[in-house]
Amino acid sequence: MALDILTFGEALVEVMRTDLDQPLDQPALFTGPYPSGAPFIFAAQAARLGAQVGAIGAVGADAFGRCLLDQLHTDGIETSGVRMLDTHTTGVAFVAYESSGARDFVFHVRGAAAGQLTPDLLDERLFTDLKLLHIMGSTLSIHEAALAMGLRSLELARQTGAKISFDPNLRPQLMPNSQAKAAFAPFIAAADILIPTSEEAKLLTGTDDETAAVDVLLAQRPERIVVITRGAAGCTVYTQDQVATIPGFTIEEIDPTGAGDCFDAGFVVRWLAGDAPAEAARFANACGALAVNAKGPMAGARPLKEVHAFITSSHSQ
Repeated sequence: MALDILTFGEALVEVMRTDLDQPLDQPALFTGPYPSGAPFIFAAQAARLGAQVGAIGAVGADAFGRCLLDQLHTDGIETSGVRMLDTHTTGVAFVAYESSGARDFVFHVRGAAAGQLTPDLLDERLFTDLKLLHIMGSTLSIHEAALAMGLRSLELARQTGAKISFDPNLRPQLMPNSQAKAAFAPFIAAADILIPTSEEAKLLTGTDDETAAVDVLLAQRPERIVVITRGAAGCTVYTQDQVATIPGFTIEEIDPTGAGDCFDAGFVVRWLAGDAPAEAARFANACGALAVNAKGPMAGARPLKEVHAFITSSHSQ
């Protein structure tokens, strides 16, 4: 089966505090596990929108690994690239939420199955007739082997003519921004679609102004699309011929985890379906908004019909 979209990276489950303002360094109740991991949230949203999606990563041969795989199977995601290891346990993210909206995380990733990302994990058959490869900077930042895996996946995708989308998703705690600028250069150079925040765009281009940053990115590849994300405020789409600011949607925030991943999925799915960039961005804003309206990283990823209904019934900010 030829895939529309392929992604790879850290496969996790999430275990979260049941109530606000319960710090992780004191006894209190948790809920979970919830299937998670940024590339896998992206994959779930893309699959629920109707795309043929594959994901590559690793889980442990344990209950948490089965939890994630069961969800991927339910969503119809191609999992032949997800390896189950009996040498490592499944990655876990522990999360606490504050009334202010801030979150505190404790990650078990690098030493878990989620961190066992190497070029050898890539199944080259998944790249045959692939339409688009989606890459996340958070995955590339885990360690050198994960970066090498990303470079090899980029090479395979370009060999088969697949389009490339790249979300820098900078994580200074994993890789300093100065190092990420150099490490991410091949992915930025190859990307048909770039989805950074304004700050990420400026950091990665060495500029101090968003417009200047976008000018640099479009000068590299005039045909590319740059989507600057602004959270609840929406996004701005830049192409060689157009600048379009697309407002976000008003919705109750319950759990913000995965909103950006769902935004990315909404944009690339609709772009592959033929939508103009501004139309795809409005749809992506709706996916990002809906993502925060349910507890659990994948719970807010909605099917195509529900996203269209939300857009029709909602008023933009």
